[in-house]
Amino acid sequence: MPHIVFNQRINLNDFLNEFNPIFQKEPILIKIQTVFVDKYCLTALLPTVVISESHQEFLIEISTRQEKTTIRLYPGTDPEKTDGVKTAMALLAKQIINSHPDYEVTKTNLSDYIQLVMKN
Repeated sequence: MPHIVFNQRINLNDFLNEFNPIFQKEPILIKIQTVFVDKYCLTALLPTVVISESHQEFLIEISTRQEKTTIRLYPGTDPEKTDGVKTAMALLAKQIINSHPDYEVTKTNLSDYIQLVMKN
């Protein structure tokens, strides 16, 4: 399962206020337009659309705990783990890294995708 773990807890209220919608047309269409944060500010869900060979709609989940934050696919949706799905997660991580340069990725199986989106 694709995931990205940061070494710090992200304040999801701040993230909600700082969030910039993601829209990429090429080479794969990726759209993340909004964020829903639960009332305890522990989980955020981001409806995501990826269109390449197929059209996929799914949720990316950001969950926070005491000393870490994890980005993963919401278990209730199970998209095919295509390059577009992985790139969407990496684009979200890029936005967090750009807003919080002191945050570090401590664990991930998407490092190639993160490196690729950070170059652009």
